Amino acid sequence: MDPVTAPIQNDIETEPSSVWSWWPSWCPTSMSLLKTTEAKILGCLQNDLWARFVTLSNQDRIWTLSLTNKAAHKPATPKTPLVMVHGFGGGVGLWIRNLDALSRSRTVYAFDLLGFGRSSRPQFPTDAAKAEEQFVQSIEQWRESVGLDSMILLGHSLGGYLATSYAIQYPSRVSHLILVDPWGFPEQPQTQNQESHGQATEVVKRTSPPRWVKAIARVVSYFNPLAVIRAAGPLGPGLVNRFRPDFKRKFEDLFDDDTMTQYIYHCNAQTPSGEVGFRAMSKSLGWAKRPMLQRVHLLPPSMPLTMLYGEYSWVDSSSGDKVVQMRSEAHTKLLMIEKASHHVYADQPQEFNRAVENTCSSVN
Repeated sequence: MDPVTAPIQNDIETEPSSVWSWWPSWCPTSMSLLKTTEAKILGCLQNDLWARFVTLSNQDRIWTLSLTNKAAHKPATPKTPLVMVHGFGGGVGLWIRNLDALSRSRTVYAFDLLGFGRSSRPQFPTDAAKAEEQFVQSIEQWRESVGLDSMILLGHSLGGYLATSYAIQYPSRVSHLILVDPWGFPEQPQTQNQESHGQATEVVKRTSPPRWVKAIARVVSYFNPLAVIRAAGPLGPGLVNRFRPDFKRKFEDLFDDDTMTQYIYHCNAQTPSGEVGFRAMSKSLGWAKRPMLQRVHLLPPSMPLTMLYGEYSWVDSSSGDKVVQMRSEAHTKLLMIEKASHHVYADQPQEFNRAVENTCSSVN
């Protein structure tokens, strides 16, 4: 099957609602442009690709990729599929350096989270727990619609936070949980010299966040995190190129133009939805209102857990150490990917793919 012409079911564009009908005239974006840019990215894939919208019970739709390697020998017992969940502001296209390698021996699924990418963009509640629950239930309904009995669940950043929440609620569906630089685990530390109950609070050392994180953090408490991209109108694509030049560098061996930054722009210049849910769950860009370290003990001890961190990531990897300590009697592994930032999968794709493949092989 030609990956460029892979069959697409119910491939109807999800355009912004009437409230935002003026948006494309101000911002040079549309779901059609997102679709076109994504198609260029997915054209790099070699394994068989099946791309479609998966419709949930409430008629929301989740944009889904499924990859298989038909050239590979099929085992007598099918291997547990790997399901990949992207982070904040991302989409399935960001896995382009990983999908072929990871689908050589098992089926790999990747989908756009509800409210992101090409998936439906419904309203999210402003309550943190309710917003999180809406994300989690959309993942469960997606699993039911696709027909997966169990899966190896991998989540990056925000996707790691949601994957953990999902695994706590539906442990029988997760054969192995893989968290890649997960967001929202630690509690927000006290500021330097601040005292708590009369005792000085230890300051947690963290790698300084990159410029784009600081810029977004300055406005996140007042607006949706990516509002600046939409407010910039025709200047939006230039802002993405300015603040995220690293995305062009990470994929420069695949594209010598602005394909990846255009993809990021089109993913995030649409109607704000998933980012509204994210804002509801976050104190600020780096901290969750409901830190996952307070709940990770609810994962069954029998559930294997692997955590991958980038050596130079702005996400604090000490949370991984704490998880290992909390799950001392459980199968928990912490891996550090050298010379990688927050986007481990793109910075060091070979090391990332090898680590994930080894983890998957431990399942079957």
